[in-house]
Amino acid sequence: MTPIRTAAAALALATATPAVAFDITDMTDSEREAFRTEVREFLMENPQVILEAVDALEAQQAAEQAEADSELIAANAEAIFDDGYSWVGGNPDGDITVVEFMDYRCGYCRRAKEEVEQLVESDGNIRLVLKEFPILGEASLLSSRFAVATQNVAGDDAYKSVHDALMAMSNEPNETALERLANTLGLDADAIFAEMESDAVTEELQSVRALAQELQINGTPTFVMGEELVRGYVTLDQMRQIVADAREAG
Repeated sequence: MTPIRTAAAALALATATPAVAFDITDMTDSEREAFRTEVREFLMENPQVILEAVDALEAQQAAEQAEADSELIAANAEAIFDDGYSWVGGNPDGDITVVEFMDYRCGYCRRAKEEVEQLVESDGNIRLVLKEFPILGEASLLSSRFAVATQNVAGDDAYKSVHDALMAMSNEPNETALERLANTLGLDADAIFAEMESDAVTEELQSVRALAQELQINGTPTFVMGEELVRGYVTLDQMRQIVADAREAG
């Protein structure tokens, strides 16, 4: 067989039957050079093959990531869905739980807030869990400490009011601004400030951070929806589709 025909046959074998492997090192130098020429000519004439290969690789990587995420969620289910301290809203008996890791200084968290609430309210059968994950500096940490301390001192309803206010706060949070916020909401600012540096608040924030590291979460917002990890902002329609898929899979 001529070098060109050998190369063409090898190329056909490689492109038509990828499950069958061949070793290019078994070729002679002339056969190898001919093979490379044939491959180049084939790709120049059929550039869509490159895009198809990239799409196939991305699909394979996405499937592998989804499987790995599902295993991580299963291994950490109690800490994710029922840790005993994170605020829980929506329908407490909902068939789907949506968990959000959020940061008050995160622009995409603020953007997602209204859409998450629309999702929960319009669906009626979603349990929502908020996890304080301050990763954007001291202002984020101060805000989360204030929110968690409020929950410890005044309960879930007060936490949600503070959460909403912190998400809407345009200026940088400081003690003066937080004291004003507490007073506006009729809360005991002194008690909340005293609680902010407590071991309970510190341990909760450390626990959430450790969980995020275990789940390989390094940005906000990140959602757990059913058995899927959703890293980053998604639209309301996308969230609804993910929830629908989770219900169908369940």
